[in-house]
Amino acid sequence: MKKPRILLADDHRMVAEGLRGLLEPDYQLVGIVEDGRALLEAADRLMPDVVVADVSMPLLNGIEAVRQLKKKNKEIAVVFLTMHLDVAYAASAFEAGASGYVLKHSAPSELLVAIGSALKGRTYITPLLAGELLNYQRNRPSGDQEGGVARLTARQREVLQLIAEGLSVKEAAAVLGISSRTVEFHKYSMMEILGLKSSAELMRFAVEHGIK
Repeated sequence: MKKPRILLADDHRMVAEGLRGLLEPDYQLVGIVEDGRALLEAADRLMPDVVVADVSMPLLNGIEAVRQLKKKNKEIAVVFLTMHLDVAYAASAFEAGASGYVLKHSAPSELLVAIGSALKGRTYITPLLAGELLNYQRNRPSGDQEGGVARLTARQREVLQLIAEGLSVKEAAAVLGISSRTVEFHKYSMMEILGLKSSAELMRFAVEHGIK
C-alpha cells in the first residue's frame, strides 16, 4: 500500500528533523522547507497529500502561504503545527483552508490524529482550543475576518510581512521580483486602506496581527 506523501514546513530545522522519526513509519516524507515561499514551490513540485506547516515562518508566513496554496491546489490537506496558543491564529488558519491545528507541546500522537483526519477530509483542532474557537467564531462581529488584514490583497500582505521582518523597500522588491516603486505603492496603499498615518503604525499593525 502506497504511503501518503507529507511535506514539512518549519524554519526550526531541528523540529522538522525530529518529526521525521514520528512520521516515516506511516508516511513518505517528500521534503522539508524552511519558509513560506519554499513551501509553495515545493508543494507545486512534489504534490504532497498533506502539508504540515508552522504559522510563523520567514519571507511568507504559514497562514498566507496556505491561503495561496489552497487557491492552486485545493486537494492538498494542511495541518498547522505551531507554538501559538492563540485562538485568533487558529481561526485564521482554518479560514485559510487548513484541516488541522495542533500545538508543538502536544503529545506526538495528536499530530498523527490530525494528519489522519485531514487525509479523510475532516478537520481537527487541539482540544486546548476547541471550545475557545467556537466561542470566538460565535462572538466575532459579522464580516470581521482577521480584522483589517482581510481587506489587504495577497501581494500587500506579502509586502507587509517582508517590511515587518526588517527588509528595506529595495530588498523586499528583490524577493518579490517587482520594482521598489511598486513596493512603495503597496506600502502606502495599505496605510490608506487601514487608516494608518505612518510606517511605524503599519509595523505595529503587522505585529498585532501576527504578520511576521
